[in-house]
Amino acid sequence: MASLGELERAIMDLLWSSDTALSAYDLQERLAADESRKQLAATTVLTVLSRLENKGFVARERSSRPHRYSAAATREEHMAELMHDVLGSASNRTAVLERFIGQVSPEEADALRRLLAG
Repeated sequence: MASLGELERAIMDLLWSSDTALSAYDLQERLAADESRKQLAATTVLTVLSRLENKGFVARERSSRPHRYSAAATREEHMAELMHDVLGSASNRTAVLERFIGQVSPEEADALRRLLAG
């Protein structure tokens, strides 16, 4: 799975947190609400959305104008895919798993046990 750049991640965060599909103008407005970010042109947002669509991160609804965009997968699905990609690239998967499990909280370890058992 492709990684995300800073602006791509910001747009995906907005899409993941939205209950409805958003237009590029909706996203442009919400990005502008972040005072630490400079104002982006709508064409910039559209370009990023096009790239995210090509990478498989967003789905575009073409039934209305302006087009509306939604996340193609949940944030959790994306994170799980990233974890799987990292684990798949490890030369020693067991060592990576041991290191990961050694750093989880007791609550997370309990959740892992439940998931593995069930």
